[in-house]
Amino acid sequence: MDPHPNPPPSRGREKRERDDADADDLRALAWKAAASVVDPEIPVLSIADLGVLRDVQIVDGTAEVTITPTYSGCPAMNLIALNVELALEEVGFVTPRIKTVLSPAWTTDWMTEKGKETLRKYGIAPPAGKASRRALFGEDQVACPHCASTDTERISEFGSTACKALWRCRACAEPFDYFKCI
Repeated sequence: MDPHPNPPPSRGREKRERDDADADDLRALAWKAAASVVDPEIPVLSIADLGVLRDVQIVDGTAEVTITPTYSGCPAMNLIALNVELALEEVGFVTPRIKTVLSPAWTTDWMTEKGKETLRKYGIAPPAGKASRRALFGEDQVACPHCASTDTERISEFGSTACKALWRCRACAEPFDYFKCI
């Protein structure tokens, strides 16, 4: 008969700490894989920098990723979910789960500063300021991503995708997309 059928408390604590460290490593691996997926409409922008990647959890060894669309009818979400699943499988997660949640609704405030700078360098004016009623009605002052002039005007409420508007710079005469602030 084993004189110590249960491990001493210190061994149990060590195992829990090791399990927690393993779970943290798995979660970090899953987050990194999911975050490597790019937006199919703006391929220079990761879904993490866009703010679409909301959460990654490890539940019973399975990666569960939560994503939120930029708007409820975004046609890119099915492809994003598939690409997240493939990225997770590529690093060894079997049958990962992808959850799409609509609430709370995505906002441009979730974009990272790195993501906004990436947009600007790509030639798309990033959202100006914070999401607000004023921004929703297009009362932003938008800087040209090419020359930084704020002498700009909106040409159309919609650009190459529904989340962008078409603007023109009066200083350099270049048209550009503006990622709407919502």
